[in-house]
Amino acid sequence: MNTELIGVLFIFLLSLGLAWPLGRHMVKVFKGEKVWSDFMSPLEKWVFKIAGVDPRQNLDWKENMKALVVINIGFFILAFLFLVLQSLHPFWNPNGFENWEPTLAFNTAVSFTTNTNLQHYSGESGASYFTQLLVFCWLQFVSAGTGIAACALLFQGLVNRSSAGLGNFFNLLVKSCTRILLPLSVLLAIILVFNGTPANFEGLQKVKTLEGETQMVAAGPAAPMVAIKQMGTNGGGFFGPNSTHPFENPNYLTNIAENVAILLIPMALVFAFGFYTGRKKLALVFISVMSVLFVSFTAISVVQEFAGNPNFTNLGLSDPTNMEGKEVRFGPAASSLWGVSTTSTSNGSVNSMHDSHTPLSGGIFLLDMFINAIYGGVGVGFINFFVFVIVAVFIAGLMIGRTPEFMGKKIEAREVKIAALIVILHPFLILAGTALSSYLAAKDATLFAEWIHNPGYHGLSEMLYEFTSASANNGSGFEGLNDDTPFWNILNGLVMLLGRFLPIIGPLAIVGSLAIKKTVPESAGSLKLETPAFGAVLLSVILIVAALAFFPVMALGPIAEFFSF
Repeated sequence: MNTELIGVLFIFLLSLGLAWPLGRHMVKVFKGEKVWSDFMSPLEKWVFKIAGVDPRQNLDWKENMKALVVINIGFFILAFLFLVLQSLHPFWNPNGFENWEPTLAFNTAVSFTTNTNLQHYSGESGASYFTQLLVFCWLQFVSAGTGIAACALLFQGLVNRSSAGLGNFFNLLVKSCTRILLPLSVLLAIILVFNGTPANFEGLQKVKTLEGETQMVAAGPAAPMVAIKQMGTNGGGFFGPNSTHPFENPNYLTNIAENVAILLIPMALVFAFGFYTGRKKLALVFISVMSVLFVSFTAISVVQEFAGNPNFTNLGLSDPTNMEGKEVRFGPAASSLWGVSTTSTSNGSVNSMHDSHTPLSGGIFLLDMFINAIYGGVGVGFINFFVFVIVAVFIAGLMIGRTPEFMGKKIEAREVKIAALIVILHPFLILAGTALSSYLAAKDATLFAEWIHNPGYHGLSEMLYEFTSASANNGSGFEGLNDDTPFWNILNGLVMLLGRFLPIIGPLAIVGSLAIKKTVPESAGSLKLETPAFGAVLLSVILIVAALAFFPVMALGPIAEFFSF
């Protein structure tokens, strides 16, 4: 147990340590300063020339948002067409996989375009190598790049002094892919390949098992897709079991590398905020608030998994540790850390089955996604956190009897209204979807039998988890739910779209408003943000919002299941 806990601590501290210099590098990329990756410049110029884009054009928030939405619509259309016409692709389909069913293609195209990577399919049995690489892997780059670029636009809006221009989304998107995501993904892919993750284009291989039976084993170009799925907080696995599959996660070294990759860029973007705006102390307050939540949630999950189910003890087992659904090479502590990491960052990959974790541990994974701002996904995690900051600044300003200010800009009614709507949107999508599916399942016994394999408290948790994962752009699942049906494919797809783009558009509308305001000089009465007091207010706001919105449904699901032991 002590060795496992040391491993957990090592992964967390290593991620924090690497995030600091990466954050500095990212700011140089955003600002166009000289960096070691300038050798990518000819490729970037070629892309801009082909696309007919002037990367030097300075756009306001509306023009940038138009660019973001339009290009992502294009990504979705291309992905959908490739999926529904998969059998017609002339290359890289050695297993002869057929065209996809339209609602599944819609859900999957939306899922990868929105950086959610919720998978209602199993890659090794339904997706050709062409689909895996030139649809899924490509979308994992550009969807992650979209989030990073949006975050860079937000940074620029915060430092502007009465200027509407936030930069150029196209320029930031391309450079986020070529100078941040690609180098890190290549490095991780090399580590994976040297440890046994396949990277080939062979078809199914016939092998003889230890029992003497023959079995068809899938391989393929897994390493490059696994690398970007972790670096870009995508989470979509090459194989159905994701990183529980030994080809995706061969040993403890790859487990460390992948877990660090999950946390690295989200943490780095918090530090990047400090470097970009010159408010390093404020960035430390933000990372401290996030880390308090992250460490607390990890500790709760670890304790729950080591305690296990009391019924195990009643059966006479000497070790009640909950190893169901866990990887015996890694242990429950590493599984808990990965579970909290993947739900805190909207990554969605798994190295254990979340459905097999104890009720409170599963509840922690849900709470991570309810908050959706503990490090968060690449770019969008900090954007979601920024909304909580605006609400906390407004409340704190009222508490001291002053007009709320953030970084020298007054927070007025328009900004607060937008922030409030974005805060409300997330629970609305989750709770409305869960309520509708629960009603339909209770009303129609056929639907109930088709969807739910675990009736009762856990069945509700599975439906709740599905909508939470979709709205949080996470992509993980409890997997006890039969979700590959037209109802779940279409409704989840709509939730993913709304849960992805509105929380990007709203905060950038806020910074677009703040960018054109004159800076208000700080005075003795100004709200001091770089203090433990503001950190405590911010932490309280996050927890209170999550509790008010989600405690009732948590009481009907994970909490009720815990007390039913």
